[in-house]
Amino acid sequence: MTVRYSRRARGTLAALAATALLGTATAASPAVGAPAATAPAAPAAAPAPPCSAAQRVTRTLDGGAVWAMCWRYSTDAGLILDHITYQPPGGAPVKVLRTARLAQIHVPYDDGGAEYDDLTGAGFGWGLQDLKPAECPGGALTTVKIPDAGRVKGLCTTTRARGHAYRMAKDTGTGVYQAQAKDLLVYTVNKVGWYEYISEWRFSADGTIGVNVGATGSLSPVDYNAADGRGWPLGKGARGYATSHAHNVFWKLDFGLDGGKDRIEQYDSTVTAPARGGGPTVKTRRTAVTKELAGDAKNMRWWRVVSGTGKNADGHPRSYEIVPGHTDTHAGRPFTRHDVYFTQARSCEQYASNNIGNCPANAGDSVDKWVNGETLTKPTVWVNIGFHHIARDEDQQPMPVHWQGFQLAPRDVTAMNPLTPADLASQNGQPELGS
Repeated sequence: MTVRYSRRARGTLAALAATALLGTATAASPAVGAPAATAPAAPAAAPAPPCSAAQRVTRTLDGGAVWAMCWRYSTDAGLILDHITYQPPGGAPVKVLRTARLAQIHVPYDDGGAEYDDLTGAGFGWGLQDLKPAECPGGALTTVKIPDAGRVKGLCTTTRARGHAYRMAKDTGTGVYQAQAKDLLVYTVNKVGWYEYISEWRFSADGTIGVNVGATGSLSPVDYNAADGRGWPLGKGARGYATSHAHNVFWKLDFGLDGGKDRIEQYDSTVTAPARGGGPTVKTRRTAVTKELAGDAKNMRWWRVVSGTGKNADGHPRSYEIVPGHTDTHAGRPFTRHDVYFTQARSCEQYASNNIGNCPANAGDSVDKWVNGETLTKPTVWVNIGFHHIARDEDQQPMPVHWQGFQLAPRDVTAMNPLTPADLASQNGQPELGS
């Protein structure tokens, strides 16, 4: 019979049998509030990304983790990041993404009177904003050349505190392992009509990537006419109704983990009610996604992109898990009805709707049309995060930023937490009692 101890009980056992359990004890942990021990220094610098120095972003974060990438700019898609590489502290660089970018911001109004594709139909890329130094605190502003429009100081790269990277109290004594972390942020601001979109990419020292779009600016002053119940009264009394609408934001990701071919896996967990006084049981099933798929997020369902070549030091295939944020799925168009799409990569398939990639006429111009059962040998990942915007008095003036997005979480990219303190570096696998 397996005996399970609570963490509190483990601490008591460790105190009673310190000599036996701590024969291979680590060094004393830092005091509460003190910085954690740093991980080993990174090896020689990885090769620079294949772009000019002016198009390159490289930043060393906590403990020696390094992110490197190239950037370019499109007058349709806006900011595009290429050749994204993560180098964990003390480890070799890992190729994560070949290309990552926005693929559409689709904005249908509730009354059916207006519907926009902000990237390919409303001039998103042309609306890059000139940022002030105060909008890029502690960072650097890079000038972007917009064809026929001039030079815009519109790309910010900076670091920003995110609080705890981890915290773990020892089972004995008062020692605490903890670290405060900073993220690398790369972002632009694009103005489309009355809205301004912050397109933000956040890179953490532990290998996590946060992908977000923040909408701010102003509510459209010409859309205060929703007296049919499809809006919200703003201002004095109930004379003006701001029309409700949706922001369906799509991103396009081409991984190429470790520089090779990827595969897609879906995981579903099923909870079974207790029987005969026992506890509920959970069974998790893995499904290999070998054909193109329009996927729907469900409770206890997730997907990961798995490297076809690379493994961590434990021999486990490297992968990245797709972690959607809150989303409002919009059922108005076929391409907005699903949360993720996995399609075979095609150079002409560039935008989730109103595609301008010059595909054949019979191919369709939205991502749902490209899911037709083809075998996935080089998958492209499309993520759709929706927000139904029912305006409120606080949205004026200016509108507070409302965010929508997702994370790419490393799963077995490294054999341990890449920020593990040196004192705990030997504890790979089942933790030691008294650690």
